[in-house]
Amino acid sequence: MKKEHILIMRFSSLGDVAMTVPVVYSLAMAYPDVRITVLSRAYARAFFEDLAPNVSFMEADMKGEYHGIRGLNALYRRLTAKNFTAIADFHDVLRSEYLRMRFTVEGYRVAHVDKHRRLRRLLTAQHHKRMEQLPSPFKNYADTLARLGYPVTLGFRSLFPAEGGNLNLLPATIGAKRNYEQWIGIAPFAAHTGKVYPPRLMRQVIAMLAERYPKARLFLFGRGPEEEKAFDEWCAAEPRCVNVGRILEAMQQELILMSHLDIMLSMDSANMHLASIVGTPVVSVWGATHPAAGFMGWNQTAERAVQIDLPCRPCSIYGNKPCLRGDYACMKNIPPEQVVERMAFVLAKTQTDRLRPQQP
Repeated sequence: MKKEHILIMRFSSLGDVAMTVPVVYSLAMAYPDVRITVLSRAYARAFFEDLAPNVSFMEADMKGEYHGIRGLNALYRRLTAKNFTAIADFHDVLRSEYLRMRFTVEGYRVAHVDKHRRLRRLLTAQHHKRMEQLPSPFKNYADTLARLGYPVTLGFRSLFPAEGGNLNLLPATIGAKRNYEQWIGIAPFAAHTGKVYPPRLMRQVIAMLAERYPKARLFLFGRGPEEEKAFDEWCAAEPRCVNVGRILEAMQQELILMSHLDIMLSMDSANMHLASIVGTPVVSVWGATHPAAGFMGWNQTAERAVQIDLPCRPCSIYGNKPCLRGDYACMKNIPPEQVVERMAFVLAKTQTDRLRPQQP
């Protein structure tokens, strides 16, 4: 009898792939005798390499080697050599749909994620908007596995042990975390304007945090020309700011550092999800998008979201549409004090929870 071997396909953006981690881990724990292969882009290797003994990672360059129909056919031939017994499409786009069709024709067990596109359209409609909490991708992925015959109970905490990743693997510039320090992460940028808190306001947030927490180190996460320019200015103004992109080279290093943060401040972006899968509390700022779409980070709670109510919100699931008002008031009208107070609340609550005795 052929050994059970599940293929999970999820390409897309960094944050979307990170959201599969709790589900893949829970699947691996529930079915230790089942082999699991995750097919994704190269950057995702750091998520899955050491996730569980029965999980392996397979890289696919969808813009190069496997681009177009000819490339997909080559990828399909490569996949069939792996002797999969079930296919879970966690993406449901044209590329994965084509591969799914090929597997279905050959008699494989195949299931794909339900993205609830109709409900998403109602949530983001300009008129007759229906504000209703949509299922999270975590639930959608788990439902996909259940349709394949692998129901799971989600029970993931972090990629690292409770004490966090090994800081000795980071450059000496980071150093050890002292008992009296707070380590605060800040990821102020995102792929789309509708998900970015204005830099001038974020600069005020940083100044307020530096004043409120005089023993804190502020780690700035993000890569790119815009990020580098802003971070260099902010670090010059505040010596306790650290531009992580100039010190750390690999994503694995960033994940290690994130696992030692007391809190992360992030947009609705990949960094929210990266910090979430290493067990760090995240205060997230929401503008064009909304937590009701289901994309809150793993184990993050609604009280950690900073947002204001506007009749046009949300206008987009991914934040990639032009502002209907033309002024991005959903971000510009959030006062820096609101962000800092929410961070202070979450920090205090997290510290209280850590000191509370564990129930026997």
